[in-house]
Amino acid sequence: MPEQSDSRQPNIVLILTDDQGWGDLSRTGNTNLSTPRIDRLAADGATFDSFFVQPLCAPTRAEILTGRYFPRTGVRGVTRRAECMNLDEATIADVFKAAGYATGCFGKWHSGSAYPYHPNGRGFEQFFGFCCGHWSHYFDSTLERNGTELKAKGYIVDTLTDAAMAFMQENRNRPFFCYVPFNTPHSPFQVPDRWYDRFANLELGMRHREPEKEQPDVTRSVLAMCENIDWNVGRLVDKAAELGIARDTIFIYLSDNGPNGWRWNGGMRGRKGSTDEGGVRSPCSITWPGHVRAGTRIAQIAGAIDFLPTLADLAGVAVAGTKPLDGLSLKPLLAGQPADWPDRIIYSQSANGDITGARTQRYRAGGHAGGLYDMLADIGQYRDISKDKTDLYERLTDEIQKWRESALPGQAADRPIPVGYKAFPITALPAQDGLPSGDITWPSIHPNASYFTHWHNREDSVRWEVDVKSGGRYEVTLMYACPAPDVGAELELACGANRVSGRISEPFDPPLKDKDDRVKRSEAYEKEFKPLTIGEIGLAKGRHDIHLRALSKPGECVIELRAVRLRLAGS
Repeated sequence: MPEQSDSRQPNIVLILTDDQGWGDLSRTGNTNLSTPRIDRLAADGATFDSFFVQPLCAPTRAEILTGRYFPRTGVRGVTRRAECMNLDEATIADVFKAAGYATGCFGKWHSGSAYPYHPNGRGFEQFFGFCCGHWSHYFDSTLERNGTELKAKGYIVDTLTDAAMAFMQENRNRPFFCYVPFNTPHSPFQVPDRWYDRFANLELGMRHREPEKEQPDVTRSVLAMCENIDWNVGRLVDKAAELGIARDTIFIYLSDNGPNGWRWNGGMRGRKGSTDEGGVRSPCSITWPGHVRAGTRIAQIAGAIDFLPTLADLAGVAVAGTKPLDGLSLKPLLAGQPADWPDRIIYSQSANGDITGARTQRYRAGGHAGGLYDMLADIGQYRDISKDKTDLYERLTDEIQKWRESALPGQAADRPIPVGYKAFPITALPAQDGLPSGDITWPSIHPNASYFTHWHNREDSVRWEVDVKSGGRYEVTLMYACPAPDVGAELELACGANRVSGRISEPFDPPLKDKDDRVKRSEAYEKEFKPLTIGEIGLAKGRHDIHLRALSKPGECVIELRAVRLRLAGS
């Protein structure tokens, strides 16, 4: 690999898409769409023939951030705080921040929302985006910047790209680590007309291998969202050129799991959520002009766990933290020096810990399909050869069991919400992390980015498990919605013997934002919520349960509730 022309350490722009399958690019052979900027970026650097992530969002993010298999980090799911990494894990942002880099994250975090699980507590000096597993509305979204909510203008991916480019501009004279986890083509399927119009009535030339499973309208929406991503990737690349830092900047592009629907994916078995090839194989490219030869193809298997050691090695920075990494530095492969590259196994794991798959250079064992498959001869996993190669199958089965014994004990048992860090004095107790009783529920099966509704009974309540870090007084604000006929309910927030109450005196009944979907959704629609500060409550240091209940209910329902906000007094 050529040496840098000067002593400047490389900038890094790591682009991660959400639910984009291996087959959702024209460079992987899909003629249904055109992604020229992503294709060009890959052609200018190195592409991986077989690059693997995990079957769901938060597990892959944990591996990118830590260089370790996600169960070791405490991640055990994608919602209800199961997405949070253990706080003793060092992140890739910690590594580069310690080396003097400016660090920024622009997009979907999905690794915890309450500080210090928040990006600002995990090494990112700048954060603009959202922390949930998905977002409810992609136009003029309510996002946050470093913990403060704001109204963004325009389409969300365009807005995130604007913020990332501003970060690049601001830090053009120093090395920076810019993490851009786009939230598309994850549902809800919303995309501007500019991108959707050409797909609205498109006859799909390439279909899923079982076409009867495919929903063409979903596929068309996804393709439009992918072309929008392509445009925004081009904007990031062009920004580096405009700033004169293109040759000093490493660009990485990948997706977090398999496709979020049955559509063309190279004939592979499985989709998002599956530990089979189609659920965990991701398009991946690494581009660094003058350092990684254009047109490089890497045949050796690699995975999300490899990013932290690879990027630290390329930048010449020390790896922070004391925990052993599972990933390897891919620098020799990027330099065209694969001699003595070790045989390895990359593991895929269902988030709940039930199903494990193992991928070698040639074979895949276990996983949702079970058995053993020759991935060079049978990419679609049609023929189980476990009875033909019993020794190999038994060896890989033993390796899977050893890995499970070493990795799965790292999963966390519970995750109380931390409250009261003076460096981050406002903590939200969101609906998605609350424990409702009675009829209270979410308006969708997906609690992420949602709210509590159906609070019909005064006896029903909501509970949050918290860990108070600073004892003291906390200002309590409810984020509520309530139609005029239901105004007047009195609510009480209690923690042990301490309590504070307030009355809903003003109606607030905004409409749902339900006009922009291309396909019927399963998530909750977004709506506005009004803040109501009801007073202060004393919270002692330590673990507690916080309860919100209704003291009176004059109408049909109490309120709808998005979150309770706690602000440490005096901050």
